[in-house]
Amino acid sequence: MAIERSEAGDALTDLALRIFRVSGRLLAAADEMTEGSGLTAARWQVLGAVLAGPLSVADVGRAMGLTRQSVQRLADVLVAEGICEYLDNPAHRRAKLLAPTAKGRAAIAEVHPIQAEWTSRVGDAVGAVALRDAVATLDAILAALDSPHGKVKPDAPARGPRKRA
Repeated sequence: MAIERSEAGDALTDLALRIFRVSGRLLAAADEMTEGSGLTAARWQVLGAVLAGPLSVADVGRAMGLTRQSVQRLADVLVAEGICEYLDNPAHRRAKLLAPTAKGRAAIAEVHPIQAEWTSRVGDAVGAVALRDAVATLDAILAALDSPHGKVKPDAPARGPRKRA
């Protein structure tokens, strides 16, 4: 016997499909913006997470909804290329902190004007009010996904967010 989705379930499905399309286009735009900077969309995402201050790889993963393993791979590449560095972590002997280097900050400074112009152009086409409403809706969905309602299998133990970088 097939289970029918509710009206809200249909709406969430439609939204999820559009989010996948938007995500693909945002990643493609980010790759285009970072071209020649030594960054990619994924590297930019990880570097951006540590601009305000050093974080452990696990903390970056939690903040960005990425697995620790995918962040670790990207962090190792960023460190090998001199874009980030590992610092000692006073709170944890083995879990180093990831921090941007001068080269990493220079890469961000190179990409920033391109990103600012592009986001302003696209944002102005959509409108600030509509975008803020979309952010509020996505925040509500994230809260629902993080609640017991968000478990795919209600009897299974809770799992954290997973995403490939």
